Amino acid sequence: MSNSYAPGAALGPARVGRRGANAPAMLLMAVLCVLGVLAISTTKNAGATPLLWVGIGLVVLGVLTPMSLKMANQWERAVVLRLGRLQAVRGPGLFVIIPFIDDVTAWLDQRIQTTEFNAEQALSKDTVPVDVDAVVFWQIHDAERAALEITDYRSAISRVAQTSLREMVGSSLLSSLLADRKHGDEQLREEIGRKTADWGVTAISVEIRDIGVPDALQDAMSREAQAQREAAARIHLGQAEQQVAQKFVEAAEIYAKSPAALQLRAMNIIYETTKERGATILMPTAMVDAMNPGGVLGLVQAVRPPVAS
Repeated sequence: MSNSYAPGAALGPARVGRRGANAPAMLLMAVLCVLGVLAISTTKNAGATPLLWVGIGLVVLGVLTPMSLKMANQWERAVVLRLGRLQAVRGPGLFVIIPFIDDVTAWLDQRIQTTEFNAEQALSKDTVPVDVDAVVFWQIHDAERAALEITDYRSAISRVAQTSLREMVGSSLLSSLLADRKHGDEQLREEIGRKTADWGVTAISVEIRDIGVPDALQDAMSREAQAQREAAARIHLGQAEQQVAQKFVEAAEIYAKSPAALQLRAMNIIYETTKERGATILMPTAMVDAMNPGGVLGLVQAVRPPVAS
């Protein structure tokens, strides 16, 4: 099990409150400090006491600027506490806090994030041990609740996702898990989303990436599928034989009603046999007499239309 958030990110909002100074604050600090130093230098030459205090004030203000001027990116929200109580959720952009009184305790990323999770050797409803790997796509929709309602929302999402996956596997048959992953994805999304909604986190989607079964069971399933395909092939072959036999019966009835048609068919078979290879076939006299070629030729002449002279 692993979480696929950015490297270096803290595991929870309680550990992301400290952040380095931003570029605008550093620039403003440098300007104020330079002006303060120039003012103090002027007082040494002119002996103006008020200007000295102005210079000291500018330097102090410059030092406090990085502590008071904060900046949140477009996808970030900052949770500000004043003397331990929630003051506001700030961002995006620049905002000001009171040094030593206000404290930014959490910087929350509101982009879509992913968490990988799995269930190893989880028993399905038909007591088959399976290994299931999945990934959940989630997003913080309420920064205040994500910061105040739970200590470590990333770890909690991972635990909830793994628990929900085991519950889903335990209530499903192995055949349904393998045949209908989309239903399993939707069931997991609803279950995880229901549990994380109170933390201000939305489960956008869940995708089951792989379902692993033991090697022995894979071999048994392969033999079962092969037997089913062989049974289906035998059924199709029997149906084909039945149709062929039905056609033979219909042909036999036609030949029984018309002996001339049977004789023509026999002669056509002989012709088809010898036309391609030019083979010579020796036929018994009794078989030739049975075909009665004279009668057949007479029948052909009788049905042939007369030729105009």
